[in-house]
Amino acid sequence: MTAKRNKRSGGLTVAATVILGLLTVITLFPVLLLIAGSFTKESALITYGYTPIPKEFSLDAYRYLAQKFSSVGRAYLVTIGTTVAGTLLSLLLTCSIAYPMARSTFKYRNAMAFFVYFTMLFNGGIVPAYIMWTKIFHIQNTYAALIVPNLLMSAFNVLLIRNYYRNSIPPALYESAMLDGASEFKIFVKIACPLAVPVISTVALFTALAYWNSWTNAMYYVTDPEYFGIQNYLMRIMKNIEFLRSNTEAVDETVITLPGQSIRMAIALIGILPVMVVYPLVQKYFIKGIVIGAVKE
Repeated sequence: MTAKRNKRSGGLTVAATVILGLLTVITLFPVLLLIAGSFTKESALITYGYTPIPKEFSLDAYRYLAQKFSSVGRAYLVTIGTTVAGTLLSLLLTCSIAYPMARSTFKYRNAMAFFVYFTMLFNGGIVPAYIMWTKIFHIQNTYAALIVPNLLMSAFNVLLIRNYYRNSIPPALYESAMLDGASEFKIFVKIACPLAVPVISTVALFTALAYWNSWTNAMYYVTDPEYFGIQNYLMRIMKNIEFLRSNTEAVDETVITLPGQSIRMAIALIGILPVMVVYPLVQKYFIKGIVIGAVKE
C-alpha cells in the first residue's frame, strides 16, 4: 500500500514538474522575444517579424539610446531616487498605521479601520485630486509630485500588515514586553517590525514596483523634463521618433532608418531589467507574507 502511494506521489510530482516547466517556458518566451527584438535590425523586424533569435543582429537601438546617455542616466537616477524614497516613506507610514489597528488595547482601532476601508471604496476622482495637489499643495514640478499622489499609501497594504501583526505575533509577547517596561514605540520597533519582515518585504516589493512603473504622476503634475523618470523619458523618446517618422516634410534618410520597432524592445528591456534583478532577492518572503497577511480570523 505504501509502495503504491509513493509511486502515485512520485507520478504526481513528475506531472507537476512538467506542467510547471511548460508554464515557465510559455512565460519566458515573450521575454526572449523582447530581448531578441531589441538586438534585431529594423528592416529585419519589418520583414520577418519577431523571432527568438535575431535574423540580422544589430545594436542600432542601443546606439541611439547611448547617444542620449546623460539624459537616460538622469531619468534612471530620478526613478531610483523616487522608488527608494517613496518605498521607505510608504513602509514607515503603512507600518505605523497598521500597528495600532492590530492592538486590541487601542480603543480607536475600529475608527481607524473604518477610514482605511472607506478609502478602498470611495475616492474623489482625478479632477478633485489634481486641483488639491496643484492649487493647495503646489507640488507641480517637484519630486514630491512623483512620490506622494496615488502611491504613498495603500489601504490594501495597511490591512495586509495589520492582519500579520494580529495573527502572527502572540499578544502574550506584547504583554511580556510591557511588563518589562517597554513603551509602545519600543515594542513597535524592536518586536513588531522585526517579526513582520516577510509581509513588510512583500509590501515593499508591491510599492517599489508601483513607483518604478509609475508614469501617471509625471504626466499629471510634471512639465519640466528634469523631473522625468525613466518611464516618462522613454515614452518621450518614442513619441519623438514617431513624430519624426510621420512628419513627411522633414523626413530624410537618417530619420527613415531610426530603429522604431527595435527601440521599443530596448526601451521595454531597460525598464524591466532592474525589476528582474531585484525580484529574486525578495521572492522567498513573497508567498509567506501574502498568505499570512491575507488571513483573517
